[in-house]
Amino acid sequence: MKILVTGSSGHLGEALVRTLLKLGHEVSGLDLLDRPFTTHVGSILDRDCVRRSLAGARVVFHAATLHKPHVSTHPRQEFIDTNITGTLTLLEEAVAARVESFIYTSTTSVFGGALVPPAGTPAAWITEEVTPIPKNIYGVTKAAAEDLCELFHKDDALPCLVLRTSRFFPEEDDDPAARAAYADENLKVNEFLYRRVDLADVVGAHLLAAGRAPLFGFRKYIISATTPFIAGDMEEVRADAPRLVSRLFPEYQTLYFRRGWKMTPSVDRVYVNDRAREELGWRPRYSFQSVIDRLGNGEDFRSPLARLVGSKGYHHAARASRL
Repeated sequence: MKILVTGSSGHLGEALVRTLLKLGHEVSGLDLLDRPFTTHVGSILDRDCVRRSLAGARVVFHAATLHKPHVSTHPRQEFIDTNITGTLTLLEEAVAARVESFIYTSTTSVFGGALVPPAGTPAAWITEEVTPIPKNIYGVTKAAAEDLCELFHKDDALPCLVLRTSRFFPEEDDDPAARAAYADENLKVNEFLYRRVDLADVVGAHLLAAGRAPLFGFRKYIISATTPFIAGDMEEVRADAPRLVSRLFPEYQTLYFRRGWKMTPSVDRVYVNDRAREELGWRPRYSFQSVIDRLGNGEDFRSPLARLVGSKGYHHAARASRL
């Protein structure tokens, strides 16, 4: 089967292409950067380029994007051009090419203002039913692109599934306060409790989504590591996260002490992946428990695929446009 991957020089794009090639698929990779896993160098705004890269494709994985860190380096118009107009171009050409599955890589950032409840209230339990309140141009344009996918399913019967991924990038956090407060690995391991996912699990969700899109038509899914918390924990995890985590994972304290790490004092939101696990049959392998087990055995907590793809450095690239 021939498959188009947009953003094929980025984190997720490269990981998808690597995995698809191993599975024996013919892959067309479209990206602005000429890298080993990109076969068509060009923009998703270039309709002729999109049409050429789509020729014969039955599935589209649309991962190309301007991301949250680019808010400080790119004008708003570029977000609209890439994330909205580029997605529109792909959708139109996918319909013309009779694509069977269109998988759109969105982000949990679309939830925006819904992610941080007022001080003194429980943490937010984030499911697909939560209404997004985008708080920057990135969230606005990703939410708009999701709406375009729904429109093309309704008007043109294009099977479109939206995957709202949580953090999976390996670069340092774009929040200076977070970087100052925690060692990089410490911060990332903490996030597996509530807002991080391994790259290999993200790829697995995309592959499952491609197979299920013709069945479901249009759906949205949160793609994040399975949280150990339940809805009834939200008051405690907001008030005293270390106490709750110690009760659930008493062994973590020794590991953290040896490394000079610390647990976040408070969690403000928890991403819930129940729908993806139930409907897609997704079984993420990387969780807080598996990560601390790996670290305790002296292993790298990242998947082999995440280590292979490595860092893309988009936080500092003024023209980067890929996930």
